[in-house]
Amino acid sequence: MTDTPTHSDLVAQYIRAIPDFPEPGILFRDITPLLAEPEAFAHALDWLTEQCDGADAIVGIESRGFILGAPIAQRLNRPFVPVRKAGKLPADTIARSYDLEYGSAMIEIHADALNSGARVALVDDLLATGGTAEASVQLVLQTGAEISAVTFLIELAALNGRERLRPHETTSLLIY
Repeated sequence: MTDTPTHSDLVAQYIRAIPDFPEPGILFRDITPLLAEPEAFAHALDWLTEQCDGADAIVGIESRGFILGAPIAQRLNRPFVPVRKAGKLPADTIARSYDLEYGSAMIEIHADALNSGARVALVDDLLATGGTAEASVQLVLQTGAEISAVTFLIELAALNGRERLRPHETTSLLIY
């Protein structure tokens, strides 16, 4: 009797590790090989969709969160809402700044994107230090919506990003 491969087993083989990108000492987890393999990508989306089930809306963080979040929203027949870098959304926005290793950045969401009390699943490809995800959670809460799930394709556990997202339930398909 053979073991049935899990979603993580099927997906992990298509995550490419690239040393010293974008700078020396960083091991970049590249999802483009996964995107090039429809069956493996479908397994990733299956797992992520399960995590988001029950949400009223799916919020994806720019930019790879769009690649994952939009098909999840379509599968669940829910709205997809983008969180974008400052200055990219055309209507009235709510903004949130957050610290980076060197400096700060700002992200935005349309002010009318979510209904008060809506249950929102936040999706992105990678959880590292958690700064962008934490700022995205705060944007969602600022709209009056609630966080029902925060889910990632990949988590870099040594960077403790999950701690910044407490008390929100956080799940990751692959943990390195």
